[in-house]
Amino acid sequence: MTVLPNIVVVGGSYVGTNTAKQLAEAFAGRFKVLLIEKNSHFQHLFAFPRFAVVSQVDTHKAFIPFSPGTFQDCPPGSGAVIQAAVTSIGATTLQLDRNVVLDGQPTKSVPFRFIVIATGTKLTPPSTLPGFEKLDGVAYLRKHAQMIVRSSNIVVIGGGAVGMQMVTDIKEVYPHKSVTLVHSRPTVMNKFDKQLSDIVLARCEELHIDTRLGVRVKMPEQAYPTDGSMFEVELMDGSKVPADFAIICTGQTPRSDLIRKAYPEAIDEQGFVRTLKTLQVAARSTSNVFAVGDVADTGAHKAARPGGKQAATVVKNIQHILNSKALEHYEVTDNPGIHMTLGIVSSDLDIG
Repeated sequence: MTVLPNIVVVGGSYVGTNTAKQLAEAFAGRFKVLLIEKNSHFQHLFAFPRFAVVSQVDTHKAFIPFSPGTFQDCPPGSGAVIQAAVTSIGATTLQLDRNVVLDGQPTKSVPFRFIVIATGTKLTPPSTLPGFEKLDGVAYLRKHAQMIVRSSNIVVIGGGAVGMQMVTDIKEVYPHKSVTLVHSRPTVMNKFDKQLSDIVLARCEELHIDTRLGVRVKMPEQAYPTDGSMFEVELMDGSKVPADFAIICTGQTPRSDLIRKAYPEAIDEQGFVRTLKTLQVAARSTSNVFAVGDVADTGAHKAARPGGKQAATVVKNIQHILNSKALEHYEVTDNPGIHMTLGIVSSDLDIG
């Protein structure tokens, strides 16, 4: 049996799975593509805000098996999914946090010819879940939804896409509840044109959502209570908002620790991975490590959609490296876009 060299993709969310599929289709018979992901199932993150609010839904449908779907349409044997966490990256080998079966043998060490980092960013729960197994994730989201049911005064902190979808869902499903949005800037959805903020805030007014804009929250040293007791969300201007449940929807932390340890010079001030125009990691000591998606400072909007073009660039550049040809540059051509809901029934936006 011929053992093919590996191309490894680390991270199995939207961009990672897309990249792995394109690589498997392009290099079938020459390389085996290994998609290494710590979670047991593909997590449909875009559904998490709703499933964290609404209890009468099939929460388990947000967790999709990686197999056989990931490589189902690729040539047989061209790809495989490994559930594990990568702990370190060497020049041609990476280390895992557990033994896996590779080429018929148990091992924690995986050799590779090329590696693509697609680890994304970490958000605040419920957008990022605390566990790695499907059952744990389903239980967490259902518990969060039950907390919404039991609460009467809900404060959502953060006016990005997750925060706006959560406040509008909560208020539409539970119109009798007091729902307050607190956001540090005078407009919401700040990565987009102000017109989108106007649309979203008009929807908030229609649903009678209280908004506190242009003021930061004074975050407590300990987490906000979750036992249903009343407390106050303190703002930096000295005012306070009464609540019995607070949901934090701020912060996006790049999952770049692997590159930080292996190539510290390739990490920018915000913690994202610096890349060349070729999408290779910007480190002099390596040319076979690429980075795509939200973790990478590619200049693209942080979203799933640009990942398809980034994956195609990686595929072409690996082919060019193998054929000793000049590499192609990734160019940002798409304007920032988003598909989002502002309530369950009547409001659905597709921008860009």
